[in-house]
Amino acid sequence: MVTELRYGWTTGACATAATTAACTALLTGEFPDPVEVLLPKGRRPAFALATEELGPDSATAGVLKDAGDDPDVTHGALIVSTVRRGEPGSGVTFRAGPGVGTVTLPGLPLAVGEPAINPVPRRLMTEAVERVCAEHGDSGDSTDFVVEISIPHGEDMARHTWNPRLGILGGLSVLGTTGVVVPYSCSAWIDSIRRGVDVARALGHEHVAGAVGSTSERVVAELYGLPETALLDMGDFAGAVLKYLRRNPVPRLTVAGGFAKLSKLAAGYLDLHSKRSQVDLGLLAELAEGAGHAALAGPIREANTALHALELAHAEGLALGELVAERAREVAAGVLGDAPVAVDIVAIDRAGTIVGRAQPRGRSVE
Repeated sequence: MVTELRYGWTTGACATAATTAACTALLTGEFPDPVEVLLPKGRRPAFALATEELGPDSATAGVLKDAGDDPDVTHGALIVSTVRRGEPGSGVTFRAGPGVGTVTLPGLPLAVGEPAINPVPRRLMTEAVERVCAEHGDSGDSTDFVVEISIPHGEDMARHTWNPRLGILGGLSVLGTTGVVVPYSCSAWIDSIRRGVDVARALGHEHVAGAVGSTSERVVAELYGLPETALLDMGDFAGAVLKYLRRNPVPRLTVAGGFAKLSKLAAGYLDLHSKRSQVDLGLLAELAEGAGHAALAGPIREANTALHALELAHAEGLALGELVAERAREVAAGVLGDAPVAVDIVAIDRAGTIVGRAQPRGRSVE
């Protein structure tokens, strides 16, 4: 029996709620409590404020993070936003307060020196400020604000994450692409994968896709025109998809995901979660060397992240994504064994751009 697990909210969603409340108080003198925010996919959760402080030139609000039933190191953390007026024409800018990290190495979706507040939370907070200004601001009010995010004790919590290894120093990252923390239950997730394959087979689908996340799912659905019932929410469980299809075949399988995740599959890992597998930069260096780019091997081995390695390769004209996709296809085909399933790979970058494809042997990708 699969137990229903409670969803939670990302640090990005909590930061958006705190920013919405602080900006509202700065303009009106009153903190909304609870404060509703608009998240991707139309969700509108309401958050209670844990702290609030109104000063002469700034407003500060805090929200306690509830990660639901997910074993998240930031569960219970206080996410604080301080909003103040910015320089004319500056728009909404972000600063790292105490407990929020700063990017110090390349290979992340933020420039070196930037606060570790990821692109989607930045967009959500910017849109929230714009909505508050439209609702409560004067007709001539600008949307020039400085948003400073703080997480008390965040530097201590960050020691239990990958941030120090990634060169994010001084604290945690503000993360989230949907605003929702999906509780991580291996058995429940794998069961849902199996049920997805069963449904696809029952509907007569001859092509299914296992996607690591929402962006890769969207890309592969558009690429092949696949219906929703042919899309498997694979997450990190590549092995679960491949092993179940080995016993319950569908003629065509596409595995889609980010370059870093698929580089793990290329290295032979079937569980792509960061706690159980890591990017093998040595493998990426070997692929580059085998493709005639021996000079790239050293820099790739010393790269900060898989994305950094991909950027280094692209700068030298090496399609590393294609090499990883082909190696990942070989691993997937090996797991499928003699099952009548043709498998191809679609690798993307963080923006959803395809950086590598490997077609089934003997077939062309449509």
